[in-house]
Amino acid sequence: MPTSASLSERSFASPREDGKTKLRKLALLAALAAPFPALATTGYFQHGYGLKAKGMGGVGIALPQDALAPATNPAGVGFIGNRLDAGLDWFRPIRDSEIVGNMVPGVDGTYSGSGEKNFFIPEFGVSLQFGQNLAVGLAVYGNGGMNTTYNRSPFTGFGGQSPAGVDLIQMFIAPTVAFKPNPNHSFGVSLNLADQRFSADGLQPFDNPAFSVAPGNVTNRGDDSSTGWGLRLGWTGKMSDTVTLGATYQTKTRMKPFDKYRGLFAEGGDFDIPENYGIGIAIKATPKVALAGDI
Repeated sequence: MPTSASLSERSFASPREDGKTKLRKLALLAALAAPFPALATTGYFQHGYGLKAKGMGGVGIALPQDALAPATNPAGVGFIGNRLDAGLDWFRPIRDSEIVGNMVPGVDGTYSGSGEKNFFIPEFGVSLQFGQNLAVGLAVYGNGGMNTTYNRSPFTGFGGQSPAGVDLIQMFIAPTVAFKPNPNHSFGVSLNLADQRFSADGLQPFDNPAFSVAPGNVTNRGDDSSTGWGLRLGWTGKMSDTVTLGATYQTKTRMKPFDKYRGLFAEGGDFDIPENYGIGIAIKATPKVALAGDI
């Protein structure tokens, strides 16, 4: 998710500016923002939740395997029984950027954003079965996020300071209930309680009235936190002895705005977690081989 997309369009120009002034500001913004998307790592969500799912490329909508199933499809809790699972992800992204052909002298070059290389993401889940029809669970996990640390900032040629970078951390706590009207179908719902933390440094070129509706609330404000909630719904159905289908939908998780960075993000610091949905299939090809796919 390129962070430049969060800059408010309202900051580009005032209603009284003529077309040429607006065009000059937009051109300058484009020149400044050219390296800006490199401040984000790839992806807003993890590729999978639960170490078993990660070991299979992240699939899980129709293939619940452990108590982290609610992070993908809450209906999966109905099929996993009594479990307690914990895991720890070691995430080591290598981030860099390159600027070529910029009009400002001394800006072109390669910049490493890997000032911090190692990230450890814990996860925890528990599920309990109550009779044949009801199961409850609790999953605690880190969502995706982004981090860059440029010890040598790409923005120094525009007045930026070093180090530069952004840091976004998200955590979900998901109490879950699954109901099975019959042995082959499960319907589930999770209450997603979310907490996120954000900070940005070295973005001084954007901290002025030409590019922000709230100068002074763009960069170097320390950590800011935000909480919110949403829902995830799901269904898992065993269509036969060999084929299982699943579907899931997560509502938008409405978060408290990042007040300290209301000049960086649009709509006064708003940073909701977007809705998402998916379908999946799992095929038991043999007693020891399962094939699964998610969209």
